[in-house]
Amino acid sequence: MTVVDHNAIELSPRISEADVSDYVALLKPRVMSLVIFTALVGLAIAPGHFHPVLAFTALLCIAVGAGASGALNMALEGDIDALMSRTANRPIPRGRVTKPEALAFGMTLAFFAVMTLGILVNWLAGALLAFTILKGTSDISLATIGSSKRRPIKRLTE
Repeated sequence: MTVVDHNAIELSPRISEADVSDYVALLKPRVMSLVIFTALVGLAIAPGHFHPVLAFTALLCIAVGAGASGALNMALEGDIDALMSRTANRPIPRGRVTKPEALAFGMTLAFFAVMTLGILVNWLAGALLAFTILKGTSDISLATIGSSKRRPIKRLTE
């Protein structure tokens, strides 16, 4: 006679099905390229001279911050993305990346981007990057939470 509860909750860790391309998709690379271009133009037209290493560091941190915002946004909107045909193939709706994994990924990227920019470039730039990540993530998410099913543009893209 064995005492095995077949209705018990599985407590073993989930092995992620995600690969590198899923995490790259979380970064929203097309949006990142626009952010990098905008930052590069800003550096090019700014008065004065920037040390090339500091300029590259700033661009890299801004790019990683933009990717973090994209990952956090996808984590917060995974259930909505599953309903629209345009976004249904993203990693979270497909089940390749879980919401907690995407949140951890986005938070980690955001932390290191802000801290690196603050330490190596300056703290004002780091604070502005942190504000931008939070503002971008919250604006996008607040605009879609609760209203995505009512907005005509969302219905057209389904």
